Amino acid sequence: MNELTFRTATAADIPALIELVTSAYRGDASRVGWTTEADILDGQRVDADGILADINRPRSVILIAEQNGQLQACCHVADEDGHGYFGMFAVSPTAQGGGVGKQVMQQAERHVFEQWQLPTMQMTVIDCRDELIAFYERRGYVRTGIKKPFPYGDARYGIPKRDDLQFEVLEKRLGATA
Repeated sequence: MNELTFRTATAADIPALIELVTSAYRGDASRVGWTTEADILDGQRVDADGILADINRPRSVILIAEQNGQLQACCHVADEDGHGYFGMFAVSPTAQGGGVGKQVMQQAERHVFEQWQLPTMQMTVIDCRDELIAFYERRGYVRTGIKKPFPYGDARYGIPKRDDLQFEVLEKRLGATA
């Protein structure tokens, strides 16, 4: 197996990023992996304008993980209010469960700690995603107790199939293990 290589996304990567993120979270194709949100959300997961805004904003990058020249995973990291923010994390459904996600998270944490000298990484996860939250907890993230409302009515976040969704904030202290 070849190692993953990492690079920063450009505008030319937007169509491939949309395809990857959609395949990991929406529709029947996402059911191949374990990260699917198909039972709780329909509609889009990301759009071209949002990705381009993340690429262009200061202290914000989309990291791409490739293997043999093929896109395997991505994530968005940014400096938000003095901590790193980890989002838009997607691993190809066919690559899930093989350690790709762990490597991407480690790369993201290194970037935030080494490039921006930020002490913590935060993320938001839909609070009913117990298996996903447990995955992050095994990687050192803890629940902060902070909940944020799901943006019902904003199609950029998808079309909810439930009326009880909210985000839970998770956080990890970065440092020697990042």
